[in-house]
Amino acid sequence: MSKLRIAIQKSGRLYEDSLQLLKDCGIFINNGKDQLKVTVDNFPMEIMYLRNSDIPQYLEDGVVDIAIVGENLLIEKQKQVKIVQKLGFSKCRVSLAVPKDIETNDLSYFQGKKIATSYPNTLQQFLNKNNIKADIHVISGSVEIAPNIGLADGICDIVSSGSTLFKNGLRETVTLLTSEAVLAENSDLNADKKKILEKFLFRIQAVLKAKNSKYILMNVPNDKIPIISKVLPVLKSPTVIPLAEEGWSSIHSVIDEKRFWEVIDELKASGAQDILIIPIDKMVI
Repeated sequence: MSKLRIAIQKSGRLYEDSLQLLKDCGIFINNGKDQLKVTVDNFPMEIMYLRNSDIPQYLEDGVVDIAIVGENLLIEKQKQVKIVQKLGFSKCRVSLAVPKDIETNDLSYFQGKKIATSYPNTLQQFLNKNNIKADIHVISGSVEIAPNIGLADGICDIVSSGSTLFKNGLRETVTLLTSEAVLAENSDLNADKKKILEKFLFRIQAVLKAKNSKYILMNVPNDKIPIISKVLPVLKSPTVIPLAEEGWSSIHSVIDEKRFWEVIDELKASGAQDILIIPIDKMVI
């Protein structure tokens, strides 16, 4: 039977979140210390732990079928692979940064300057698009130190919280792109592996939908049920259960976490009481 080969980082910022996603999808891994390849017992999948920078090439070459990788890395490496699902974790941005005593945020600051980066292709395309000519110095790591040792006038690197920039006396000025972890696939999967990928995607989407939703239940006077039902952004219609106290019912539904406080305020104003919010583990639509 075919097995879907998936690559994840063997270490780094995506590693723990990738393993947690697999676990949430019911894929259990019994890997020993320092194993680079593991076969999953309860799903037709093999996991390969690879160096982050190598994953796009392995994916394009078909050594692995799919991979959990940063979108920013795929853009930088310019490989012929397909993004099939954004995963919502390890969000970051690729940005320009300058020493904090530089007051301007204008991109023109970089005209004729030296920029240190681990993302030369992404940076060059951005500079070309904005008619900026700069000297790009490619550094594989510790890009933030370049201005302090006189190697560059600024840097281009990934930024999450910005704390690393702050510690090195830098500040962010211009964002080139935003990124998050994605599931990407090789373009030449056979029919069997495509079916396995569809099953895996089904599980991922159930997990992601649950993380972005909350289960809500509340007590409502019966005469307020029509109003409350209109407020709730439900999948189909809310569940209404009569309570022991005459004239009251319990309404159950699902809300998008992004609308959480907006909906809660509307529900209270419409007569809902004893509102409970419960996390959802999986959500299959």
